Amino acid sequence: MLQLEERSDNCDVEVAEKFDPTSYYEQAAGRLVIDPQQAKVEFGEALASTLKLSRDGSTILWPQPADDPNDPQNWSDRHKALHLLVITLAASIPDFDSGIGIASIFGLAQTYNTTTGVINNLTSNWSIFLLGWGGIFWVMLMRRYGRLPVLFWTQVFAVAFLVGATFSPDLATFTAMRCLTAFFGTCPQVTGLYVVTDIFPFHLQARKLNIWTFGFIISPFLSPFAFGFLVARMSWRWAYGIGSIYSAIVVLLIGLFMEETMYDRHLDPHRERILPGIQYRLKTLIGITGYKMARYRSCWSEVVWACLNVVWRPQFILVAFFEAFVFGFSVGVNVTNVVFMGSPPPVGFGFSEFGVAGAYATPIVAVILGEVCGRFLNDRIMDFTVRKNNGIFEAESRLWACYAAMPLYICGFLTLGAGIQHLNKAALILGWGIAEVAVMVNTVAVYAYCNDCFPRRQGEISALLNLARVLGGFSVAYFQVPWATKSGGIETYGVEAAIVMGLFLLAVPTVQLRGRYFREHFAL
Repeated sequence: MLQLEERSDNCDVEVAEKFDPTSYYEQAAGRLVIDPQQAKVEFGEALASTLKLSRDGSTILWPQPADDPNDPQNWSDRHKALHLLVITLAASIPDFDSGIGIASIFGLAQTYNTTTGVINNLTSNWSIFLLGWGGIFWVMLMRRYGRLPVLFWTQVFAVAFLVGATFSPDLATFTAMRCLTAFFGTCPQVTGLYVVTDIFPFHLQARKLNIWTFGFIISPFLSPFAFGFLVARMSWRWAYGIGSIYSAIVVLLIGLFMEETMYDRHLDPHRERILPGIQYRLKTLIGITGYKMARYRSCWSEVVWACLNVVWRPQFILVAFFEAFVFGFSVGVNVTNVVFMGSPPPVGFGFSEFGVAGAYATPIVAVILGEVCGRFLNDRIMDFTVRKNNGIFEAESRLWACYAAMPLYICGFLTLGAGIQHLNKAALILGWGIAEVAVMVNTVAVYAYCNDCFPRRQGEISALLNLARVLGGFSVAYFQVPWATKSGGIETYGVEAAIVMGLFLLAVPTVQLRGRYFREHFAL
C-alpha cells in the first residue's frame, strides 16, 4: 500500500516505492520513526525491512548509512570517539583562552598601568563579543569547503595571534591580539555540532552533544583555576605562553588524526572517493579537495543568507532567546566573580590570588556533575517519550530537561547573590555550583532540540546559539559589579533569575504546545 507524507513545502512525497531515506531524515524536521515495529505501520513492511538498524536491532539509524566505506556513519566506534575527543578539546580552546585573561587580570593591569575594569572592558568583554560573530562567518566557509580545512586554518591563525598576545608590548597590541584570537578560535564551537551529526546516528547525538558542550562550558573555568596559581608566582605571560602551547598541541591533533566528516549524500559517491595515501590527506587538510568539491555544494547566495533564513523561525528564536539569557548571565558571573572575590571588603571577599584560583574548582566540579546528570536525563527522556509516542520521536520532548534545570538555576543564582551581599563564602561556592549544573543541563537540551528541528542546518544552528549566548553575556560584566555594589547581590542575581524564569515560561511551554505546528509550517 502506498502511503503519502505531507511535507512543509506542501508537496506529497512518496515513502514507499520511491522512498529516499536521506530526504526523509532531512525533511522530517523533528518527527522521526525510531521503533522498527512502528516503521512497518508508517512505511509498510516491505520498506521497513530494508532500513538499517542499530546493533541490538531496537532502533532505526537516522541518517541511514550509505553503502560506502567513506560515509562517516560507517566509521568504527574508536574512530568516532577519537574525532569527538579532538573536536571537544578544540571547542574548549576559545573560552579557555578567554579565561586566561581572568586569571591574569591583576597582572595585566599592573603591566599596562591601568585598572582591572579597563582590562575587563577592553580585552575580556570584546574578545567574548567576537567569539559569537566569528562563528557566523566560519559556517559559511564550512558549507562550501568542508569542516576540516576551515577548522585547521582557523586554529593555526588563532595560535599565531595568541602568541602575539603573549609578547604584546602595550595594551593596544594586546587587545587586538586577544580579539583576533577569539574571532579565529571560535570555529570549533560551531564545528562540533556538524561533526557530531556527521558521524553519529540520531539516537546517540544528544549523548555526544553532552560531551561536546561539556568541553566549551567547562573551559572558561579551567584556565582561571590552573593559571591563577601560576600568575600568583610568575608573570601573566607564562600563562598565555602555556595556553599557546596547548592550542598548538590541539592543532597538531587536528592535522594528524581528524578527517573530513562532511559527506555529500546527494552526490554520486564515486565523485569524492577517498584515495589512499598521504597526498590526498594533505590536500583535504589544507583545502584543495574542498575547493574542488565546492562546485557541487551550496552556492554563495545560499550560505550567506542561511543564518537569517533560520533565525526568524518561531521554533528556533523562542528557545534561542531564552538560552541567550540562561547562558549569558552565567558568562557574566564568570567574568565578574573574580572581581568580587579579589576585591577587599565591603565590596568583595578579599581572597588572595591562590584563593581566587581555588574557588574556580567549584564550577569545574559543577559542570562535571551537570554532564553526568544531563547524559542520564536526556537518555531517559528520549526513551520514555518514544515509548509513549508508539516509537515516534518528537523534537519537543528534548525540552523537558529545561524543567529540571530551571529550579536549580533560580536556587543557584539566589544563593550566589546572598553570598555576595553578605560575603558568605559557603553561599558563594554553593550557589555558583548549583547554577552551573543548571546551565549545563539546559544548554544541551536547547542544542539537541534545535538540531532535531533543522537537520540540514547544524552549522547555522550552532553559530546562532553561540552568538546568542555570547550576546547574552557580553554586556553583563559592564553593569553587574556596579549594580551589586549599589543594591546588593540578592537584588542583582534575583532579577537575573526572574528574567530567565519569565523567558522560560514564555518560550518552553509555547514551543512544546505549538512545536509541531511550527515545524510543519516553518521548516526548512
